[in-house]
Amino acid sequence: MLSHKKIWYSKNKRKRRSHHMDECIFCKIKDQEIPSYKVYEDDKVYAFLDMSQVTKGHTLVIPKKHVSDIFEYNEQLSADLFTRVPKIARALQSAFPKMQGINILNNNREIAYQSVFHSHVHLIPRYGKDDDFSIHFGDHSEQRSKEEMTQIAQTIKAQVS
Repeated sequence: MLSHKKIWYSKNKRKRRSHHMDECIFCKIKDQEIPSYKVYEDDKVYAFLDMSQVTKGHTLVIPKKHVSDIFEYNEQLSADLFTRVPKIARALQSAFPKMQGINILNNNREIAYQSVFHSHVHLIPRYGKDDDFSIHFGDHSEQRSKEEMTQIAQTIKAQVS
């Protein structure tokens, strides 16, 4: 089976990545136009194995409704998708008893490493420190004063609706 990413990239090599449903590889996967290794499906979400298999069982969970990223979610879509994530995570844990933990990632926009512009959540099982997956969180706490942290929090809080 060809990699979904290779199929998508070969079709879109010279043009900017499409944000449109009719050219969306994940829409084509959920509509069975492109084969996938389905893990879970209901009327709201579709989950399938990521072709890269960063670790064994690496799964993508997508809303069936096409949205580009988290910024397009409403409360219902959030509930539909994110209430299924623990269910699928528990299935991974049951399927792979040697799994020691799981990373749940949602990348939004290119700067945040989103490469397919149909929102999706990565479930990446972790089997040990040498499983070829890592995340780095830099510590910049000493660069921000208490006053600046307070201002940042207030600025965000004023925007929450």
